[in-house]
Amino acid sequence: MATLTVRNLDDDLVRRLRIRAAQHGRSAEAEHREILRLALIGVEQQEPVDRELVAARLAEFRARLAGRGSPSILELLEESRNERMEQLTGVRDGT
Repeated sequence: MATLTVRNLDDDLVRRLRIRAAQHGRSAEAEHREILRLALIGVEQQEPVDRELVAARLAEFRARLAGRGSPSILELLEESRNERMEQLTGVRDGT
């Protein structure tokens, strides 16, 4: 395998590269290789996404969660505010 050295990179570019590598759970060097591979070989050579499989898995996930009665974000927010108000004032629901 060959070695490639890149000099005179902008500090911000290197910082972004390290952040991207961390987000993908790779070393900076591994991230360099992946970026070059995608740029030169192209994304089109990766395995295509099976949209039907993804849709089926999403439908199955939604079916498993159906009927659980999860509260809406508004209900959770109101509950959180009420709890905080009680902590601060000792009074619940404005009484």
